[in-house]
This record gives sequence, C-alpha cells and structure tokens, in this order.
Amino acid sequence: MNAIRRKYRALADTWKSKSIQFIITASFTLIAIAVMLIVSVILYNKFARTAEQNTFLSNGQIVEQINYNLEVYLKAVTEVFDLVDRKVRAGSPIPNDTLLEQLNTIFESREDIVSMALFTQSGELITGLPAAEMRSNTKLTEQSWFTSAVEIPDHLSFSLPHIQNLYKGEYKWVVSMSKGITVMRSGKPERAVLLIDVNFKTMDELFRRVSLGKKGYVYIIDESAGNIIYHPQQQLIYIGLKYENVEQALKYTYGSYLDESTGEKRLITIKTVNNIGWKIIGVSYMDEIVAAKKEIGGFIAWLLAAVIVFVLLISAFMSAKISQPIKRLEKSMRKVEQGDFHIHIPVTGNDEVGRLSRRFNYMVSQIRQLMDQSIREQEAKRKTELDVLQSQINPHFLYNTLNSVVRMAGSGKSEDVITMITSLSKFFRISLSRGKRIITVREELEHVRNYLIIQKIRYKNKFEYVIEAEEEALDCRTLKLLLQPLVENAIYHGIEYMVDEGLIRITASLEGGKLLFTVQDDGLGIPPDKLERLLHGSAASEEGSGVGVRNVHQRIRLAFGEEYGLHIDSKQEEGTVVRVWLPLQMDEGGTQG
Repeated sequence: MNAIRRKYRALADTWKSKSIQFIITASFTLIAIAVMLIVSVILYNKFARTAEQNTFLSNGQIVEQINYNLEVYLKAVTEVFDLVDRKVRAGSPIPNDTLLEQLNTIFESREDIVSMALFTQSGELITGLPAAEMRSNTKLTEQSWFTSAVEIPDHLSFSLPHIQNLYKGEYKWVVSMSKGITVMRSGKPERAVLLIDVNFKTMDELFRRVSLGKKGYVYIIDESAGNIIYHPQQQLIYIGLKYENVEQALKYTYGSYLDESTGEKRLITIKTVNNIGWKIIGVSYMDEIVAAKKEIGGFIAWLLAAVIVFVLLISAFMSAKISQPIKRLEKSMRKVEQGDFHIHIPVTGNDEVGRLSRRFNYMVSQIRQLMDQSIREQEAKRKTELDVLQSQINPHFLYNTLNSVVRMAGSGKSEDVITMITSLSKFFRISLSRGKRIITVREELEHVRNYLIIQKIRYKNKFEYVIEAEEEALDCRTLKLLLQPLVENAIYHGIEYMVDEGLIRITASLEGGKLLFTVQDDGLGIPPDKLERLLHGSAASEEGSGVGVRNVHQRIRLAFGEEYGLHIDSKQEEGTVVRVWLPLQMDEGGTQG
C-alpha cells in the first residue's frame, strides 16, 4: 500500500513539474482517447457481426452459383446424350455408315466428349467413336456404369470420376453417362448399353476457379454412399493425410452448419445437385473471419491513432499560442549557447516577456560587436606578424647573395658578379614595388626569374629552370613574393642534395575561372610525415624554409578566403609539385567573373 502511495505521489510531482503547454496538450489528448475508445468498441462489435453475416451469405451464394453452373453443364451434356440416344434408336439396322457419320458429327462438335460407344449386354462393341482399338483385357460387364445401365434400363446414370480404360493409349479422367436401351440389330430387337464419356477436366476447372476465402474450397460427394467425386486435395484424401466429415454432410440436403471434426472450426455450406444425386459442399475457415475482425480492429486502431495525432496537433497548437513568447525566448537563448550571435527576437507586445526580449536583443547585439572587434584585432595582429616574417627573409637572402658576390670577386669572376648584382637589383626593385601588395603575374615571374639566376650561380649550375606562362595570365594580378619561397624550398630541400642536375619548372595558367601557379621540381621529395605538417603543423620549427611555404599559404587564405592557397603533392625520389590557387583578378579592385 505504501509503495502505491509513493508511486502516486511521484506521478503527481512529475505532473506538477511539467509545463503549461504539456498539461493542456495531455488533458485534451486523454479526453479524446477516452471518447474514441468507447466509440471504437461500439464500431468494432457492429462491424464484426456484419462480417460474420456477410461470410455466411457469401458462402451460400457461391455454392448456389456453383450448383447452378454445374446443373447447366449437366443439362447440356444430358441433351447431347438424348440426341445420341435418338439417333441410335432411329438408326436401324445397326451398325451402318449413316449412323456412324451422324455420331461423328456430334462427337466433333464438343471438345469435352471423350468417347461414344454402343455395347451388347455381353460387353461386345457394336459401334462407337473414336475409331481406336479397344483393350482386350477390359472387363466391361464389371464396371459400375455398365452394371447400372443393365440393372436399371432406360435410366440415365452418372458414374463417379474414373480413368477411362476402354481404348489402348487413352487414360483420361472421365465421368461416364450410360443407359440401357433397345436397338434393332439383324432385324431383331436387342438390349444394348449406350455410353458417353465426358472429360472431367471441364468440371474440374469449374470447381478450381472457386475459392471461399484464402483457405476455403469446394468439394463434391455422392449422396447415396458419400463417395468423394471431386476434391481439390484428392491425393491427400487418398493417402489419409486429410479428412472430411462426409457422414455429417450426408444428413443435409442444403443449408449451413459449423464443424470442428478436423480440429479447426469450419463453416460448411451444402447444396444438392438435382437429378444426379451429387452434393456440393463449401468449406470456409472461421479463423479467416477472425482475421477479418482483426483487420477491422486494425483499421479502428489506425483511425484512433489518427484522431489522437489530430487532437495532439490541435492541442499543441492551442497551448503553443499561450506559451509561444516564452518558447521563442528559450529557443533564441539556446542558439546563443551554440554560438549563433546573429539571432534577433521579434517583439510584438509590451508585457513582461516583451520587455525581457528587448533586453535579450540588446545583450546579444553588444556581444556581437565585441566579437567583431576582437576578430578585427586578431586579423590585424596576424597580418603584422606575417609582414615581420617577410621582412626577416629578405635580409637573410641579401646576406647570402653578397657573400657569394664577394667570393666571386675575389676569384676574378667579373661577369658572374655583374649578372648577380644586376639580378639582385631587379629582385629587390620588384620586392619593394613602391609598397604595393598586389603586382602583375608578369612582375611576379620576373621576380622569381631573377632569384633563380642568382641561385643558379651560387649553386654552380646545380639545376636548370623553365618558366612558362599563358599570355592571358601575364596581366592578371597576384600577391607579390609568392613564388620565391616555394622555389627556395625546392632548391634547399629538393635539389641541393641530389647527385644529378635538377630541374625546376614554373608555370602560370588560367583554370576553372582561377589563376594557377605551379612550381615543380624533380628533387628528393618530401617525406609523408613532414608533408602533412608543412602547411598546418610544426614543420617551421624543424626546417627554416617551411616558414616561407606556410607564410605563402596563410597570406593567400587571409587575403582571399579558405578556398584558395597551396596544394602540395610529393613523392620521395620523384619530386614535388606545388599548386598555388588564386582568384582571377584583372585589375586592382575587381575580379573577373
């Protein structure tokens, strides 16, 4: 009892802690569920009873239709038998060619007739079709159709379905119609037996097209002895794997009853075929009716679920109208927690929530301004650091070059001294560029060419170089001093330690609406671990030239955005390819589209 009280208190506390929107939504939903449950139970009971009544009525109509179709078919074949009977009686003396021709016309007019024959009471064939050789070991006088015709003369009898064994090579499943008649033979009246075999396949197809539900079926018995004439599972009946309670069925001429003799509850519907004494028995399984009830229950359950969802939506909408301003403020605060400082709450009222929203908007605006100011300060700091780094590179290069000039002057290499001094002056002229950060591609290539001239002399022709550019690319604009650090890296770490002479290839082209520089060498390549750290890691702390490469990458991305910069491919012992992607600019202030 105490446990129940504790659970009740816990449930009450949980309910109290919920929001107003939840309480309104839950209340509307619970009321709707209660009403729908009552309506659903009433509808289910009504529909279930209707389903059972429809099943009983439908089975009766189907069996009645089968009975009608079978009677129509049997009437048609009976009329054929009567026609043959009249032709045979009027065809005296028998046999004769005229009678055989008439019988052949009737025989060919119907595909369901397998054979026609006239026998003496001793079993001797008088005439018949088809003109096939008869089996010698067939005992006609012992067959049921023959004995029925002899014992009850002038009465048309229908046999049970059986395999025809009169003719050699013919083994068809037939129903035999037989009748004892009197014919004139050799001028004297003589008792004879007239036989017409009808292919049972026609009737079999008529029955197989019928189904009572998914598992139901129709079978036929002989009302005199209860022999099964037709059953869709005839083989199972013969070997004893299926049982039909024909004893109970023989007690009914027509009507319906429930049977549980096979262990399953089944609805049995019976109709007797006139004149031939056959009973048509329809079998349907009650569990299919239960399945129909389940479908009805499932439909009502889906309907109930749909109504509950609809009520939930309506109640949620109504409760949201009440708590919408607070929800909006809560959602905005959550976005600010996630880092979105561009949020702004629309204020439509002057109540407490409206005043709180105005204060919130003001707070977010102040935070956004402070963040923008901090970003501008950080970018300015980064640009300053990069400029300082660039200013450190030029004196280092100047120092090395002047040392080389001094050595060559001491060695009497005046031509090389002149070439180096000339190239050095052009190199620094372009480096200064009157303080401009943006120069043409033509000037950038000239700058790196002067650098390569100096380095080639310093390294005593350790390498060759090729500079190529598309004509359209020469007048494009680029950040200055991009290529020199890349070429320096190719010399110091790709070619300097090679045994053979190296090659540096520099190209400028337009691709995909962008400007592309390529610096390629056939040097030693970059190890994978160092290549991975070269642009983003700590390679600068290990090798000085890494400062220049990363400097170029950062300058490009800082000036033009994340989609531009360097892309490096390298294989050891094969060389390195550095691609420099820049926006396509044709003048200082605009970008070509």
